[in-house]
Amino acid sequence: MYSFIGGGLFCAIVGNVLLVVSTATDYWMQYRLSGNSAHQGLWRYCTSNKCYMQTDSIVYWNATRAFMILSGMSCFAGIIAGIMSFSHFSSFERFNRSFATGIMFFVSSFFVLLGMAIYTGVTINFLGKRYGDWRFSWSYILGWVAMLMNFFAGQELCLWQPSMIFHNMFIDIP
Repeated sequence: MYSFIGGGLFCAIVGNVLLVVSTATDYWMQYRLSGNSAHQGLWRYCTSNKCYMQTDSIVYWNATRAFMILSGMSCFAGIIAGIMSFSHFSSFERFNRSFATGIMFFVSSFFVLLGMAIYTGVTINFLGKRYGDWRFSWSYILGWVAMLMNFFAGQELCLWQPSMIFHNMFIDIP
């Protein structure tokens, strides 16, 4: 039982670190602009070794930013709840904290999936046609890896639940 919680928390911590790095860095997409190498992230774009803030309020960037931030917050709350579950902190007697923690990680995965899907769809359909020579870069890939890590964290924390539910059916918890 503790190995599932520990494994889930390890996956969640790695996923949250990857999520923060992915959201904060500027290498979501690389492209050539007037013969120069350029790259952009959710917050800045860089051309000719100079970086500029993205001041345009474009809906897909704002949506991707919002979903990535919500995902990070959900994952962080899940990590805190998972640590409390792992250390048997009992603020609720009949509340299954590890199952709720797993659900938080699934919600975090869903938010990353929404943000990444929005960014992918707009990039392929709009920016991909605008810039001829472009590719997704490592920050973008870290976002997908963070989604998988959060999903696996949720799976680890929810995996052992059926045996506990079956066990609790026959034992009356005071």
